Amino acid sequence: MLAHSVFFSLHDPSAASIDALVGACRKYLDGHPGVAFFGVGTLNRELDRPVNDRAFDVALHVVFDSKASHDAYQVAPRHLQFIEENKPNWKQVRVFDADL
Repeated sequence: MLAHSVFFSLHDPSAASIDALVGACRKYLDGHPGVAFFGVGTLNRELDRPVNDRAFDVALHVVFDSKASHDAYQVAPRHLQFIEENKPNWKQVRVFDADL
């Protein structure tokens, strides 16, 4: 399996903007072929230890059953539409891909 984790920092980190991105993730990024797990959420503000990286507003976690499923997702029309519609508000995007 392949874990695809994406951490978004927004130009406008207002609650409405964060909620809009979470909603867009659910609309465009869930339900792709080969997805074993999908989760999207926000920074947990209660967890503030020295080891916590808190430089994000929205976290997306998608676990694929294979690298092939991940690769197909990257070029899927819904994924590309998500990027096109939401990218203007992205201050920084960090992607972490790991074999599981």
